[in-house]
Amino acid sequence: MTDQGGTKPAITETGLAIQVPLFVEQGELVKIDTRTGEYLERVR
Repeated sequence: MTDQGGTKPAITETGLAIQVPLFVEQGELVKIDTRTGEYLERVR
């Protein structure tokens, strides 16, 4: 995942609950592995 450490809970637009790194802010787009439901990266 990330070398920075901590994560926080987040809810996607579709209602999926995931853990994202602390630097991800509300409203940002993120890429999620659909097989595992894990955060992959922030989309710019």
